[in-house]
Amino acid sequence: MGALTVREDQGMAETWVGATAKQIARAVRRGDTSATRVVADHLDQIRAHDAELNAFRVLRPAEAAAEAAKVDDQPELSHLPLAGVPIAVKENTAVAGSATWNGSAAASSGIAEADHEVVRRLRGAGAVVVGLTRMPELGLWAVTDDETAVTRNPWQLDRTPGGSSGGAAAAVAAGLVPIAHCNDGLGSIRIPAACCGLLGLKPGRGVVPAQMGADDWFGLVEHGMLTTTVADAAVGFAVLAGRDAVKLTPPSALKVAVSLRSPVRGITADTPNREAVDTAAGMMRDAGHAIVGADPAYPSSLGLRGMATWFAAAWRDAAAAGIDPATLQARTRRHIALGEWSWRRGYVRETDRTDFRERSIAFFTDGGYDVLMTPALATTPPAALDWHSRSWTANMRASMQYAPFAAPWNIAGLPAMTVPVGVRPDGIPSAVQLVGPPGSELLLLSIAGQLELQAPWQRHAPGWPR
Repeated sequence: MGALTVREDQGMAETWVGATAKQIARAVRRGDTSATRVVADHLDQIRAHDAELNAFRVLRPAEAAAEAAKVDDQPELSHLPLAGVPIAVKENTAVAGSATWNGSAAASSGIAEADHEVVRRLRGAGAVVVGLTRMPELGLWAVTDDETAVTRNPWQLDRTPGGSSGGAAAAVAAGLVPIAHCNDGLGSIRIPAACCGLLGLKPGRGVVPAQMGADDWFGLVEHGMLTTTVADAAVGFAVLAGRDAVKLTPPSALKVAVSLRSPVRGITADTPNREAVDTAAGMMRDAGHAIVGADPAYPSSLGLRGMATWFAAAWRDAAAAGIDPATLQARTRRHIALGEWSWRRGYVRETDRTDFRERSIAFFTDGGYDVLMTPALATTPPAALDWHSRSWTANMRASMQYAPFAAPWNIAGLPAMTVPVGVRPDGIPSAVQLVGPPGSELLLLSIAGQLELQAPWQRHAPGWPR
């Protein structure tokens, strides 16, 4: 599509809703439009249609308008890669002057006095924060809901957009914003991206400042962006990582390991997810890459140790924030109690995480693999329901059964990315996960760009933007 959409058939004026971040920023820098105009278009769209999705916790119309005016008042815009681009920030990340909700009123840490570093970088690049997107309480689940709302997938409103960055994914897939900030502790970027047909890159450890909770979930959490194009993903990554933008070039003659093996015993990818891997591997083979079947070394202890780390991260975050567990949802209280139990019994050990990281790096170096491809999900996303009122066991089962492939790469601290690949028979997008060794973020983006050129995906859910 072009940068500007004209809806004459509906008696509407021109709108920038549905344009990419790159298109918007270029137009603002050239003076073809203003940040004020673009932000107003998107705020109108959110007000009109977010009630169908519940993607946003908070809108910032007055603050966003003022921020957009500041962008327009700058005498020189050429240095702003996101000039005038409306973005959403996940509600667990500090935005000065707004509450940091962390998934519920009980978990909220109150009004932030300063921006988180990644928000500061986004604003410094010219982006305008229009609102905060919803997540499950403390970011613990692969579904997004609380007592105030159920967040819905714009591809099918009866399905979840995933979690924990579910609100961010729903907002981008519906065209409410062109890109959205998110973060990922055990898959919270890549799972929603797969549910909603988006690109989601989790950078490797230390590439982007994390600075979340007590200790970044023992170093597992990374910040990223959800986007509809590789060009937007590359710009978003550069801004968050504090790097100059680079031009991606198609890679050649890569050795690609392909694995369908699930990290979680007893869970396997269904036929549509296996077919997505076959399709993407075929495209890479056609591009001249070598495709080799090879399974990573998932140690038998990874599942139990990984879950213990997940439990303990929640307990430590709640304790550090001074949250009374009695005020939290029942599923969260159980999770936190298991976290304290796991921590006090010594089941959470840095040596386990270090060992798995070394094994994972050795998988690439010893096998000569440039990248690993796996399914992004195992099944279609669960229903959009009041999961917060259901048992801890029901939430655990739902999250793990459909999304087992993401978590190991947080434990290993390696870059990993979700890339859309067609649509399932049930109408939900298909996707694959790409994983690389340390420092391979640009390679993963380049591979995604190659796949995008070979088989462009639908940028927004059917019927969106409205």
